[in-house]
Amino acid sequence: MIPLSINCVGRLLVILARGIKVLDYDLHCHSTYSDGTLTPAELVARAAERGVKTMALTDHDELDGLAEAYATAVQHGMNFINGVEISVSWHKYTLHIVGLKIDPSYPPLVAGLRQVRSGRGARAQKMADELAKVGIRGVLEGAYRFTTNPNMIGRTHFARHLVESGQCKDVKSVFNRYLAQGKPGYVPHQWATLSDAIDWIKGSGGIAVLAHPGRYMVGRKSMGSKTMRELLAEFVSCGGQALEVVTGSHTPAQYAEFARYAGEFGLSCSCGSDFHGPNESYRDMGRLPDMPTGCRPVWADWELPPLAELKAA
Repeated sequence: MIPLSINCVGRLLVILARGIKVLDYDLHCHSTYSDGTLTPAELVARAAERGVKTMALTDHDELDGLAEAYATAVQHGMNFINGVEISVSWHKYTLHIVGLKIDPSYPPLVAGLRQVRSGRGARAQKMADELAKVGIRGVLEGAYRFTTNPNMIGRTHFARHLVESGQCKDVKSVFNRYLAQGKPGYVPHQWATLSDAIDWIKGSGGIAVLAHPGRYMVGRKSMGSKTMRELLAEFVSCGGQALEVVTGSHTPAQYAEFARYAGEFGLSCSCGSDFHGPNESYRDMGRLPDMPTGCRPVWADWELPPLAELKAA
């Protein structure tokens, strides 16, 4: 459990009693440094326009967009949280662990993410080869055209190319037809271990959050509640601290379900749109619903400066 500072206790009691307003927090989103369509500056500006007051940039396995995002957040009088989303292999599943309040200069984190990124090019070639077997050729070059950072090529870049080339109507349809686990273009990859990802985050002074857990419980090869509990038990034993309860891909029923899991395992609750770009995301920034009553927010004991001070800086 994360200890509460004394001056946060009263605020937390009010939050727990009334439910948590999260519209001005967005702690999970992506820029062009991974698989988003907006630059860090554009992303922060969009968040500010939609009323977000505290945001984290959490690019996949990448830290290079943080400085630009922070500078833009200061200009808009926003609180900015350094973040990352680390790809993890756990048994037969691919998970995502968000790190919040990380130190992006922490050497083990920097080196670990470099290692995670190193296999993306080879994986992309294998994806292209698999898609060619079902008659879809020339996709590798097309996917690279959608990358700003070629080292971060991934399934979303392939999906955008396949939409542009008329194979599918939208990115979600591409994943469902070609790129999800068990589909023709899916290629498994060995990412970071769960313990390593959490160690990198916590060693840098950050908070480890299991991202969008509802996504691991849908689809043909989804985990059931028994496996989810096994995952959460291991996540906690490795030092995990929070669960993403409200996120773009969750349904209202899942908000309540994962609030219960958070309570059962003593985890704080986080929220984030998982925004990747206009017309590609389940929810826009600044459009998140409230967390269920009883959740303990991950930010409950954060000492953030008053926004007025940021605007005057």
